[in-house]
Amino acid sequence: MKKQLFSSLGLMVYLFFAFSCQKVNQQETSAKKPNIIIVITDDQGYGDMGHTGNTVIQTPTIDQFSKESINLSNYHVSTTCAPTRSALMTGRNPNRIGVWHTIMGASMLNRDEVTMADIFQENGYNTAMFGKWHLGDNHPFLPQDRGFDVAFYHGGGGIGQTPDYWNNDYFDDTYFRNGKPEKQEGYCTDVWFNEAIKFIEEKKDEPFLAYVSLNAPHGPYNVPEKYYEKYKDAEGLLETQKRFYGMISNVDDNFKTLLSKLDELEIADNTIVIFTTDNGTANGYKLNKKTKKYHGYNAQMRGTKASEYEGGHRVPFIIRWPNGNLTGGKELSDLTAHVDILPTLLTFAGIEHTPNKLMDGMDISDYLLKQTKTKERMLVVDTQRISWPKKGKQSCVMDGQWRLVNGDELYDLSKDPGQKENIASTHQERVQKMNDFYNNWWDTMIKETKYSIIDLGVDDIDVLTCHDVRTIDYYPPWNQKLIRQGKPMKPASFAVNFVKSGKYTFNLSRWPEESGLPLNAAIDDAIPATKYTDARVAGKAMSFKTAHIKVGEKEYSVDVDNSKSAVSIDADILQGNSDLTAWFTTDKGIKTNAFYIYVEHHSDKNL
Repeated sequence: MKKQLFSSLGLMVYLFFAFSCQKVNQQETSAKKPNIIIVITDDQGYGDMGHTGNTVIQTPTIDQFSKESINLSNYHVSTTCAPTRSALMTGRNPNRIGVWHTIMGASMLNRDEVTMADIFQENGYNTAMFGKWHLGDNHPFLPQDRGFDVAFYHGGGGIGQTPDYWNNDYFDDTYFRNGKPEKQEGYCTDVWFNEAIKFIEEKKDEPFLAYVSLNAPHGPYNVPEKYYEKYKDAEGLLETQKRFYGMISNVDDNFKTLLSKLDELEIADNTIVIFTTDNGTANGYKLNKKTKKYHGYNAQMRGTKASEYEGGHRVPFIIRWPNGNLTGGKELSDLTAHVDILPTLLTFAGIEHTPNKLMDGMDISDYLLKQTKTKERMLVVDTQRISWPKKGKQSCVMDGQWRLVNGDELYDLSKDPGQKENIASTHQERVQKMNDFYNNWWDTMIKETKYSIIDLGVDDIDVLTCHDVRTIDYYPPWNQKLIRQGKPMKPASFAVNFVKSGKYTFNLSRWPEESGLPLNAAIDDAIPATKYTDARVAGKAMSFKTAHIKVGEKEYSVDVDNSKSAVSIDADILQGNSDLTAWFTTDKGIKTNAFYIYVEHHSDKNL
């Protein structure tokens, strides 16, 4: 009898402690902050997926993910890549924050902006980004300067652009790990996802923010052969579209691996996973100039990448969070945008943050969780892509399903999704109201607009490239193909800040340092195109007579030895902001900006 009593008591004690532990574990689980993974692709439009109506493209993982998640069907970004990424990171319109373009010194996120990574890092999250940064290739704009503990990325706005490591072509490239070059094997998209998964495995027991920012399917349309083979016989597609679709199918396969890893690690339920893109399609819907026929699919929308019409800025946004009940495949159609994501994620993570600047975005967490209506508001997107924002340029004011384009075209998307009928003349009051909003918005925005200023003297050697020079009426050589063409570029200045006084050496070059080439080299390393990759062109020779720099009002010149890899100019520099221009005079008397400038700080010096 005693044995039975003790046995019963023991069982009761065991059950009590087991229940208590289970309750504590449940409380710990519910109290644990959610992990966050943002996957954003480059140049993939709303129609470049199966679940949005494309019957040719193969995206089974994204399509299934859509059924398991919440979908925003009236979600908008900027019309090009760097502006979208800046807005996503800050919750503010890109024109306010130094990122109204993708080159020309206007793709660097102003130093005084607070990023998503800054806030999450300060609140105990492990933070990492992989792939495309495109918000500055110098201090203080690099991702490791902006709140990311781990940053593994290519240079510029795409692989093979001027700030990227020389001769990167998507395969077996060299990328930058917190600023240090590191050789990799494999296809770029595979590399970004593999690195993200390694980070997630390492940080699975702690809250993390992983920003998987892909360069695919941005051109050049280089893709592993097996993904081209998926579409080689597809009817109705141009050859480059077959590669473009292949790049997206590769993303889909990698996304599947990522989601499977979350299941394997048993962290999927408390991980917020977002899949989205950065602007309208660049190649999924294309006009054949010979036949005057469009190829591909654009979900009935007008316009593609860089357009102020719907197809330029309406993109998919899919979010899943099982612990937050963000599941089930529901589609929500209220007006939302990239600027809403930061304030919303802060709410999901239970992070209190008071912005010190005007936010264009709003918290849509209740809308996502409870499907309550969002507040009535208007939003502006535009396409600038010039040296300084211009009022009215390719603008779109959005209000629910209404669109006011360029100030005098009004469309009701509920009746006219293709924006074919301008009904401004019969809705003058609405046109006036939306124009009034735009004018007020512009006045507040332009007061904040400013160029970003690059810091020099932070590292032993800082690298400037012509990608970021502040040109006015022309594009600089922003990719390596243009560098290889060797066409003279009209000199223009950088806005810089010398963080220390002292002696500096400015090494001006036509080729990047890692190429090992002399100034006047021609490169005979052309590679022919294949069905699944672009060609690489040979490099043409340029020959120089003199080299020059101008810092503020001081100008320095030296003769050039073309057999050297660079020409060096020494100068004593005072701490502070200045304009810096670096150029050559060719042996034919033509001025051309230096394509690469390596700025070496030697020592502090009181001048």
